[in-house]
Amino acid sequence: MTDDNRVLPVKTPDPIGNEQFNDPVAAVDRLTRLYDRATEFLLSHFQRTLDGEAPTARYRAFYPELRLTTSSHSRTDLRLAFGHVALPGSYSTSITRPALFRDYLVEQIGLLMRNHNVPIVVTDSDTPMPVHFAVAARSSLNVPQEGVLNYSLRDVFDVPDLGTTNDDIVNGTSGPNADGSQPLGPFTAQRVDYSLARLEHYTATSPEHFQNFVMFTNYQFYVDEFEAFARRVLADPDSGYTEFVGPGNSIVRDPQELLATGAKTPQMPAYHLKRPGHDGITLVNIGVGPSNAKTATDHIAVLRPHAWLMVGHCAGLRNSQQLGDFVLAHAYLREDHVLDDDLPVWVPIPALAEVQVALQEAVAEVTQLEGYELKRIMRTGTVATIDNRNWELRDNSGPVQRLSQSRAVALDMESATIAANGFRFRVPYGTLLCVSDKPLHGELKLPGMATAFYRSQVANHLLIGIRAMEKLRATPLERIHSRKLRSFNETAFL
Repeated sequence: MTDDNRVLPVKTPDPIGNEQFNDPVAAVDRLTRLYDRATEFLLSHFQRTLDGEAPTARYRAFYPELRLTTSSHSRTDLRLAFGHVALPGSYSTSITRPALFRDYLVEQIGLLMRNHNVPIVVTDSDTPMPVHFAVAARSSLNVPQEGVLNYSLRDVFDVPDLGTTNDDIVNGTSGPNADGSQPLGPFTAQRVDYSLARLEHYTATSPEHFQNFVMFTNYQFYVDEFEAFARRVLADPDSGYTEFVGPGNSIVRDPQELLATGAKTPQMPAYHLKRPGHDGITLVNIGVGPSNAKTATDHIAVLRPHAWLMVGHCAGLRNSQQLGDFVLAHAYLREDHVLDDDLPVWVPIPALAEVQVALQEAVAEVTQLEGYELKRIMRTGTVATIDNRNWELRDNSGPVQRLSQSRAVALDMESATIAANGFRFRVPYGTLLCVSDKPLHGELKLPGMATAFYRSQVANHLLIGIRAMEKLRATPLERIHSRKLRSFNETAFL
């Protein structure tokens, strides 16, 4: 309704029919055309209202949709964790930003066509596109706050609907879509758009720059080392890396260039060492705490990365550890509490063999140690993640007793959260930490306590994470994405 209580008629783009495709590239081209058509429709009418034109209709456009219908059971390679549906029926998903997700969509659609030998249908969905998300695709426009315009925005355009922007599919609590079809992808279009907007806000870089291999850290030193590494490989024309991107979308191609510094440091700055096909490495400094760890992974998950790792500092819990020792997590004790409603604590978070092997091999290569000597500087074991930074001030009957009973070897505030969200979102995960303090043994994290061994190990730590990511990049995709991450009734898309 407008201010004079007139009910506005609904105006939409002209209806189109369904179109079938047996070529994944052609299908994605069609998705892109439909998406661009919808956004242009909304943006043109929105721009007119910004220019002072009174709205004469309610303007509505829809996300494009992918649909698969199969009448037979899949006879594909049962070792594959994705790329097929288990049962006959109809499956659909709404799609946003197909240009951004082009490689991913071509790959996933191609697998469906190959494994089921049926065409894919592309059409408009019945999910309205919020004007906020249409505007997000064009950086020159902004949606004013409510009250600035001379009309109520939600009376004229669709706005984000949190009732349908949720994690029901990945949490395994969703039912069929409204039309009776089953979900084809892990996220709806509105959920993806929501996260793309949040990513840009929290990291100060565009989603287009994120790479398929993501590292998280809780210490600025790793950012400095990552930038130094980036400059070294950019100077090597054979490295395969093409550019380095920092907050504010500052791009460095020449290793002598400086990153432009923005006026405001984002909450979780991201840095991207890019390769063609998004096969480079992204580093995100998430700071301290499980809430930040959850926020970052909640949103990066929609980009469907091939792996993410935590490389940060931890408290060593064993007297046999030294500052600078490494901890390779093979289990997690979750006392972070931020994921309890989405992933109950009774759900085990398994170690993933391919990631564990890549990390252990990377430690051996960078430190030049192997066998029993490697055990001198690296422990494998349970990593505990807690939401209380000053946990060591509690008496021994509290968390310290539980830590001992769990056989934990290290404690931090992010790793279990990142691993658990990797499990929840079907993103392969791993953790390699560096011992920065031993509070149970009198070595607190205080200025001046770092030894020369600790400083050299921290310098190596970032290189180990990078080397592990490069190993995973060389691993076939179907081996990285383990069946251990898939539930009984999975979506076909990764």
